[in-house]
Amino acid sequence: MRLTLACVATDRTRPLIDGRVAVEGADLAFEPGEPETIFRRALREGAFAVTELSMSSHILTTTRGGAAYTAIPIWPSRAFRHGAIFVRTDRGITRPEDLAGRTIGVPEYQMTAALWVRAILRSAHGVDTRTIRWRTGGLVQPGIDERLALSLPPGHDLAPIANGETLDALLASGGIDAYVGPRPPPCIEKGAPVARLFADVRGAESAWFRATGFFPIMHCIAIRKDVAEANPGLPRALVRAFSEAKRLAEAELAQVNVLRVALPWAAEHWAETRALMGPDPWAYGFARNRAELATMIEAARDDGLIGRALAPEELFHPDTLDL
Repeated sequence: MRLTLACVATDRTRPLIDGRVAVEGADLAFEPGEPETIFRRALREGAFAVTELSMSSHILTTTRGGAAYTAIPIWPSRAFRHGAIFVRTDRGITRPEDLAGRTIGVPEYQMTAALWVRAILRSAHGVDTRTIRWRTGGLVQPGIDERLALSLPPGHDLAPIANGETLDALLASGGIDAYVGPRPPPCIEKGAPVARLFADVRGAESAWFRATGFFPIMHCIAIRKDVAEANPGLPRALVRAFSEAKRLAEAELAQVNVLRVALPWAAEHWAETRALMGPDPWAYGFARNRAELATMIEAARDDGLIGRALAPEELFHPDTLDL
């Protein structure tokens, strides 16, 4: 069967893209892209047979019922997010606690990076995120809206910025106090009084990992339900293929005869990461990540994104839960 696979090209997916790793019983046609575009097409059009998908959006659609996709426990994107918080340096914001009651811009309230930041503010710093005025819009392009319609319960202050405005311009001009997002705001390079909240990002994120054991899941791999039903062996075959692709990527990090990535001390960085996070930092599989997934679901409820309890098992194709 010939299937479309929409995902970001990374060291963990390239072995599938270039054919070094095959999916048993399938011929993949790769459609490259950036997360924002892939997610919108998948969620609004069901455009891809297999797709990288926002984990928070998958939680939303599964809770609402009628989701077009089911997931497999493969995480093409994970990222610590302390470094995603940028603040005006002229507003007296020096600690996470100082964000309470502020106005913060975010590209999309539902995006997984923002979900994790709010969870960290609540659990690690005691910030009531309902006191924050959340303002959504494009970072550098005006007119960007939420990929899924939201209706938050009372007590959450969420609104889009005005037509024609961008979050970067508002941050530069002082129209918002802070910004949360996976990409740095360009106004920093233009001399705006803006900086990361955590000066030592790696130190803060390492300490948080020691306290929680979590390496935040950002995206999953999802299969359109009609495709999964028509091809019952596909979910397990995809788990095996993505796992092998990750194994090849990790092996390349340790190569020192010819560096496979453009980092002079890639092998040393990899050794340091494993010393902190264990022998398999980028762990795939449901059981090994169930506690983290449950935390994400709880965070979505605290954010007002979902209104009912959800078992993590509901998010995934049942044939993959034991892998």
